[in-house]
Amino acid sequence: MLCLSTGSIIFLSSSITMNRCTRNIYTGDWNCLLRSLKETRTKCHQLSGRALICLSRGQTTAAKQAPDAGKGEKPPLRAIDLARKLRQEKSNTRPTEPPVSAQQKRVMDLKRFSLQLQNVHPNVLAKHLSRSVLYQDQHVVVINKPYGVRVKDSSGETSISSVLPVLSKIMDGMKVKSDSQLLLCLSLEKEMTGALLLARSEEAVEHVLELNRSNQVQRKYWLVTVGVPVPSEGMIDIPIIERKITGFQPHYKMALSPIYRMNDTDSGLTKVRANRQSLPAVTKYKVLDSNAGCSLVELQPFTGVKHQMRVHMAFALSSLILGDHKYSHWSKLAPQKLPEHVLGKLGLEQSKIRHLPLHLHARQLTLPNVGHGTISVMCPLPKFFTQTLSRLNLTFPKEKDETATL
Repeated sequence: MLCLSTGSIIFLSSSITMNRCTRNIYTGDWNCLLRSLKETRTKCHQLSGRALICLSRGQTTAAKQAPDAGKGEKPPLRAIDLARKLRQEKSNTRPTEPPVSAQQKRVMDLKRFSLQLQNVHPNVLAKHLSRSVLYQDQHVVVINKPYGVRVKDSSGETSISSVLPVLSKIMDGMKVKSDSQLLLCLSLEKEMTGALLLARSEEAVEHVLELNRSNQVQRKYWLVTVGVPVPSEGMIDIPIIERKITGFQPHYKMALSPIYRMNDTDSGLTKVRANRQSLPAVTKYKVLDSNAGCSLVELQPFTGVKHQMRVHMAFALSSLILGDHKYSHWSKLAPQKLPEHVLGKLGLEQSKIRHLPLHLHARQLTLPNVGHGTISVMCPLPKFFTQTLSRLNLTFPKEKDETATL
C-alpha cells in the first residue's frame, strides 16, 4: 500500500492538471481550459479533505496501537527524574551508620563544648561575653568566663583581653563617642570557668590588687575530685616550685617544695632547708559531698601561685581534679587515668577521656570596700559540671545563684 502525504497528493494533482492545461493552450480550446481549471480546483479541495481525514484516522490508529507496540519499553526519563534516581541509588549504596550510643553522644557533646569558643572571631566572643555579665557598676564588672578561652593574649588565639574594647562598646550601647574601658584584674586559667573580675579604670585595678595582696578579696572555687580528701576539712600550707620534666616529652610542671626536707646522715634524720626559689602557697579546703570515691570540694586560696589548687589537690591530698590531664602523671603528658567504676558513672571510655574538661569552677567572688559597699557574686555552674555531679550522685548545699550588693 502506497502512502502519500497531503502535500504530495496536492502536488501530484496539480501536475496532472497543468499537463491538461498546457495541452488545451496549444490546441486553442479556451473553454476546455476553464473547465479543466474548475475541475482541478474542486479535485484539489476533495483530495485535501480526504488526506486530512486519512491523516487523522492514521494518528488515532497509531495512538490506539501505541500501548501494544510499546510494551516492554520504558518512557524516556526527564532530567529531574534521572537526578532523583541517581540520588536514590547513591543513598542505597551508602553504608548504614550505626546508631549513636549514649556514651558516644556524651563524648561528642564534651568535645563540641571544649571547642565551642576557641579561635572564634573576636566580635563573636565579645557578644557572648556581653550576655554572660553577672554584675556591673561604675567601678567593676564580673562576667562568667567560658571554658577553653584564654584570659590573656597568648599564641595568637582570641583571648578575653583582646576583645575587651569591643565588649566595652557593646555594654555601652555601641556609642561612637565613649570613654569607657575594661581592664583585667584577677585572672583565671584557660581551662577554668566562673567569675572573672574586670575593672573600669586604672584606679579600680590598683584598688582591687591592693585588696588582694592583703587577702581581703575572697574567692571560692568548686571542683570535682577523683578521691576523697582526708581529713574532710583543713588547710594546705606547702610552697610550690616550677620544675623541668626531662624525657621523651620535656615540659615544665609545678611541684610541691616543702620548706624543710629530711636528710639522712650518719647522725640520723635532720632538717635541711629546701629550695629558696619556691613560692609560698596556702589553700583552705572543705569537702561538700562525696560518693563512690569521688567528691565535691570547695577551695579558698589565700595565695595566687600558678596551678596552686591543682598541685595541692593532686600531690598534697592525693585527690586529683577531674579532667586535670596535666597533673595526672608526673613524668609524662597523657590523659587522666580513671577507675572503671568512675568511667561507668560518667558514661565514658578511657580512650575518649581526653575530651573531659577540667572541673574547676570559680564559684564565688567577694569584694569589700568597692564603691558603696561589699560585692558578692555567685556564678552558676556550667552545664558539663552539673551533668557530672548528677552522674556521680553528688549534691551541694542549696544556694541562691544571684548577685548581692551589701
